[in-house]
Amino acid sequence: MTQRRLHPGYDEDDVPEWADQVMATVAGEVRRRRKELGMSAQDLADACEEIGYPIPRNVIANMESGRRATLPLVEVMVLAKALHTYPICLLYPLGYVEEVQRLPLRHSEPTWEAMHWFTGDRPDDFGMEAEMLRNYRAHASHQRAAIAAIAGEKHERWRFEKAANPTEREEALLAHEEYAERAAHAKERLRSARAFIREDGGTPPTLPPELADLDTPETPNTTEENEF
Repeated sequence: MTQRRLHPGYDEDDVPEWADQVMATVAGEVRRRRKELGMSAQDLADACEEIGYPIPRNVIANMESGRRATLPLVEVMVLAKALHTYPICLLYPLGYVEEVQRLPLRHSEPTWEAMHWFTGDRPDDFGMEAEMLRNYRAHASHQRAAIAAIAGEKHERWRFEKAANPTEREEALLAHEEYAERAAHAKERLRSARAFIREDGGTPPTLPPELADLDTPETPNTTEENEF
């Protein structure tokens, strides 16, 4: 089972072991991305050193040419940063590699599908681990919604205060109420996501300042109503 690649120089008669295939895919994408950015191997080595994890030029050259037998995960992370991309895009180069063999003794599959497995988007059932991942993703989604709604509230409050006539004030008031309702719903969903994470033995992410009071019991807030 070969890993069909679009990188130049691939020999279809060569059937490397799975680990070698993964290594070759990363090396090929590092080389492609480096050249795309107009970087020499020395430029890339210098960028890695600036990040704080030196990877010498000869190591990079040996990796790209296939003379190096191993590629530590930490180096993939540093190389991705130096190449202004994501580590997962070195492992699964979407658009540049058609198929990959995500595990030994498996048929090759589309790179997009393999990436979904790697990121946990594939619907495999891994019990508590899968549930925790879903809870964290839900948390991120609800947090974004809450922050956006809060920003909308603030903007409509400003519009209300700056309104030049009663019609504009009424429009701002209605919009503010709509954003306030959205914020309330998003916050409630966010509280639920945080509760689920705790129930599964996890620790919820730190909240941004505008949501810092979310873990405390809600109390009626009539300040904004009085302002309007």
